[in-house]
Amino acid sequence: MRELPLPLALSARLAPVVVLACAGWALTSGPLASPSDGGPEAGGAGAGTTGTRSASSSGAPGPSSAPSSSAGAAVYTTAPAPCTAVSAKTVGALVPGAKTAGKEIASTDRNVRRTCSWNALKGYDYRWLDVSFEVMRSQEAATTAYQQRTGEKSGGGAVPGLGDAAYSVVNLTTEDKQQTREGVVLVRAANALVVVTYNGSDFESKKAPDTDLINKGAIKAAKEAVAALLGSRSQGAED
Repeated sequence: MRELPLPLALSARLAPVVVLACAGWALTSGPLASPSDGGPEAGGAGAGTTGTRSASSSGAPGPSSAPSSSAGAAVYTTAPAPCTAVSAKTVGALVPGAKTAGKEIASTDRNVRRTCSWNALKGYDYRWLDVSFEVMRSQEAATTAYQQRTGEKSGGGAVPGLGDAAYSVVNLTTEDKQQTREGVVLVRAANALVVVTYNGSDFESKKAPDTDLINKGAIKAAKEAVAALLGSRSQGAED
């Protein structure tokens, strides 16, 4: 199993531009974008403001991946279908107006990485949700990748009870006076990574949704995605 570079389509997603024909406004945002004002705001328990509260107030923690009997063994060999990893009800709540089927982003190797995106503009409110699965050759490789990625971020914190390790962070960016708030949740489950990105903007007020709303939404989607990953393991065992 090898790790692959981000596909071109997903790289392009890191700086999407949504043109509103009715008003001429544009949005630029991405899961790895650096905040242009204010820096990281909140995330998991390490954030101190919304982390543990967000994880607990949204209900009991979702299914966590149980450690395998062999610490380094590859538990997952293929990435599950990402567009069915989040329920239609959750998609409707997080991305009002979006087609619940989502759109899968092309990947150079679907066994290694699969990503689905949902986005919609309802009135003046814009939302974007990405769910990505990445399968690596071993648990050590996944752990190293997880540590590297979380180490590059700041201001967030751990999300208890989710996978073998989970981290969330929320950032606020501003471009042309338009605010965008984006939450990223990164989860390691055995030799797989689950990455959820959720962002939003209000084009009428030019303000962004509340930090807590974005953080809770990203964590909710991450819980469902991890449950789907676990379900794919069970299905594989049955097959």
